Amino acid sequence: MSLTSESLPSCMHRDAARELTAGRSQPPSAKCPARGFSLGQHVGGWGGPGLAPASAEPHSVGTPCLLPGTWGRGGREAAPGSAHALSPQRLKDEIAEVTNEIENLGSTEERKNMQRNKQVAMGRKKFNMDPKKGIQFLIENDLLKNTCEDIAQFLYKGEGLNKTAIGDYLGERDEFNIQVLHAFVELHEFTDLNLVQALRQFLWSFRLPGEAQKIDRMMEAFAQRYCQCNPGVFQSTDTCYVLSFAIIMLNTSLHNPNVKDKPTAERFIAMNRGINDGGDLPEELLRNLYESIKNEPFKIPEDDGNDLTHTFFNPDREGWLLKLAGGRVKTWKRRWFILTDNCLYYFEYTTDKEPRGIIPLENLSIREVEDSKKPNCFELYIPDNKDQVIKACKTEADGRVVEGNHTVYRISAPTPEEKEEWIKCIKAAISRDPFYEMLAARKKKVSSTKRH
Repeated sequence: MSLTSESLPSCMHRDAARELTAGRSQPPSAKCPARGFSLGQHVGGWGGPGLAPASAEPHSVGTPCLLPGTWGRGGREAAPGSAHALSPQRLKDEIAEVTNEIENLGSTEERKNMQRNKQVAMGRKKFNMDPKKGIQFLIENDLLKNTCEDIAQFLYKGEGLNKTAIGDYLGERDEFNIQVLHAFVELHEFTDLNLVQALRQFLWSFRLPGEAQKIDRMMEAFAQRYCQCNPGVFQSTDTCYVLSFAIIMLNTSLHNPNVKDKPTAERFIAMNRGINDGGDLPEELLRNLYESIKNEPFKIPEDDGNDLTHTFFNPDREGWLLKLAGGRVKTWKRRWFILTDNCLYYFEYTTDKEPRGIIPLENLSIREVEDSKKPNCFELYIPDNKDQVIKACKTEADGRVVEGNHTVYRISAPTPEEKEEWIKCIKAAISRDPFYEMLAARKKKVSSTKRH
């Protein structure tokens, strides 16, 4: 009985392959586990015909060996063309096959999945830092298709994504981003939901950005989708748009502790008269929406990185200023001021994590003033309405947050130069909020439809 190459122990093939792929010019001197002979004694050259070296000692009669150029039965060298010999080409093929198997060990499906998951995780991190760069990274690594539908699905699932970053991306005015926004909204199913229920679902899937134009595009897309899912509820998407904003503002008024004058259902109904293409919406509908918001406020998604620490990380300006208190006794108090995100924050100490007061700068003006007791003064005020209280809030000593009672904020800087710098920076930060102007224009449009 003669053994063939198929019966050669696989470990011998693998050992030979490892030595060959390691770049050795001579074969290994590993022992054959089957017979105990030395592989180095019996394999001549890996590229030649495989003649045995002169010093090779033959096996005892009857001990077969299956490599080319080794001793066959009776201690004689097996002829290259005999049935007992493995041709050099066959050996090379076997070695190549084993080598390929070894290389493929690192390319199993499990390893591929692990690598893919790592890249997806990296793409999510990049998205949370810069949405556009994150999307680009995922597309370039074939983890996401460059279609608005695929990107919308990725954002809709939202796994590991910062919801503020989702809102920023969806609110961009690029044509492709707008297509993604509409594809994203299409993934929401609003059929048979009242407007508050639909808004709860929509506003939980991302965080509304602060920019008025972005909010406008997103709420316009929402209104179109809601009317598409619920035909006949409103006369037009403009009605749905205006009422959606009215509900969002109602939510703020009812549940923000800084707002003391809580609107009633009657006031909410009166505020929304004439918005249904010039006609009124059913009072029962408006009352139900009011009660829904009153009983359960919107849940706004919170993200890491949106806390006060992030807010004050890169301010427009900061420093010590004196602020004239607004109580009965007019005293000057030294406060650490930080100007950022169109707001002026002031702290009692630089190490405080929470501000003592916040002054939103929308629709305010600033001017230099003279003061008999303090130099380098300026004031924040509401133009054309000197008796109106500025919308602001402060924290009392007992921890309560209350509305501010200033009609003007008078502030003193340490030097004339610092006064000029503060005035310059605050002027740059002050902006008229276009959101209210935009909403007023839309409301005027739907209210005047009936007259035309």
